[in-house]
Amino acid sequence: MTYQRTIARTITATGIGLHSGKKVALTLMPAQIDSGIVFERSDLGERLAVSPSQVQDTLMSSNLTKGDVRIGTIEHLMSAIAAFGIDNLLIQVDAPEVPIMDGSAAPFLFLLDEAGVVEQNAPKKFIKITKKIRIEEGDKWAQLAPYDGGFLMDFEIDFAHVAIAATDQKTTLDFGTANFAKEVGRARTFGFLKDLEYMHQKNLALGGSLDNAVVLDDTTIMNEGGLRYPNEFVRHKMLDAVGDLFVIGHALLGQFSAYKSGHAVNNKLIRAVLSDPTSYEIVTFCDKNDCPIDYAPAIMADN
Repeated sequence: MTYQRTIARTITATGIGLHSGKKVALTLMPAQIDSGIVFERSDLGERLAVSPSQVQDTLMSSNLTKGDVRIGTIEHLMSAIAAFGIDNLLIQVDAPEVPIMDGSAAPFLFLLDEAGVVEQNAPKKFIKITKKIRIEEGDKWAQLAPYDGGFLMDFEIDFAHVAIAATDQKTTLDFGTANFAKEVGRARTFGFLKDLEYMHQKNLALGGSLDNAVVLDDTTIMNEGGLRYPNEFVRHKMLDAVGDLFVIGHALLGQFSAYKSGHAVNNKLIRAVLSDPTSYEIVTFCDKNDCPIDYAPAIMADN
């Protein structure tokens, strides 16, 4: 059987908040079967369960909100959680945002690997797409369609900036732990110097720097080391999409395709899936060999 997963032990890290520029403590804790992914503001004692409807703000990132309680920039961490196939996890932060770390999913992949992954004595649930669902906003679009081979992703961006246009703006990902880590896990968020300077003047993105983003001026990449991938820009958009889509609550089985999509369109897509019961079914796998997604090995938890 393909079993549900959590982490083996609690692990803590600290980093800088992208918008506050202040230190944020992040703690990942094992969670019980069928509890899902839950964030907790440890400074407020408030919990926010991850779901598409809980993402009420998609400006620049995916952000959970409940009343005045906010936990922002969850997509990089969520993408790493999805890559390890983790179903149940309690995530504590002591600030309104997840630390940005280096702007990619790599530090979160490292944390999860250090914590270890254990299987729990309950079947892992997948959302299998059974008919095409598509969202369009102007020239942006994203869709999920049936696919029997696991979770296949295609993404295309279209930036006129000379440094981005010089790279391949299309990429694909056959989703699984190793493929995610190798193909997109290290891809950093990116932005433009003029926008960063403007946001700093408005006391926004105070933690944004060359240490946690690829920054572009009018013509060039400003980071001394250049890009981590030849097409790092589109790979990061793919990384974001993995985290945005995993908010749906279970691992997806289907084909995701997108053009210029972002957090808002991605969230609308998974809401549209859940609003149409004919577009998906919940499936499990009695034989682990039948599971079409290749997750990293895990040990069986004591029960």
